[in-house]
Amino acid sequence: MKKDIIIPQVENVFVAAVQEWNDDFMKKTWYAYLINDSDYLLEGAMVVSSASGTINGEPRKTSMLRHAFVEIQPVSVMKIELIEDSVLVLDNQFMVTYFIDNVLYDKTYTFKAHSIHEDFVTEVPLLFKDGIMIE
Repeated sequence: MKKDIIIPQVENVFVAAVQEWNDDFMKKTWYAYLINDSDYLLEGAMVVSSASGTINGEPRKTSMLRHAFVEIQPVSVMKIELIEDSVLVLDNQFMVTYFIDNVLYDKTYTFKAHSIHEDFVTEVPLLFKDGIMIE
């Protein structure tokens, strides 16, 4: 029965976009980070990212990227991926799934189109760098 299913609430786990210098491109680029600001070990973490929206009135959708992490230590940060400049005009979605003590947690974090921009940065906890954080 649906009423018997307990869906645990995700707490103190965030996704952030942080702009950093990239030696390959010789400019600042945006990176997505998974932030575990909890006292729990995240096991079997999976992050699935994609972007969608419209560009010049035409619907666009990127392919899905999948990232797996065996463990993410308590009070730590894990770099997920580079966020390509061309997808900043789209909604960028990060679906995060992980286990804590054999209980499955799941949450989707969405950066709205144009929200990943230098004008909206604040200090990201644990990284102590300027970025945009989704809770």
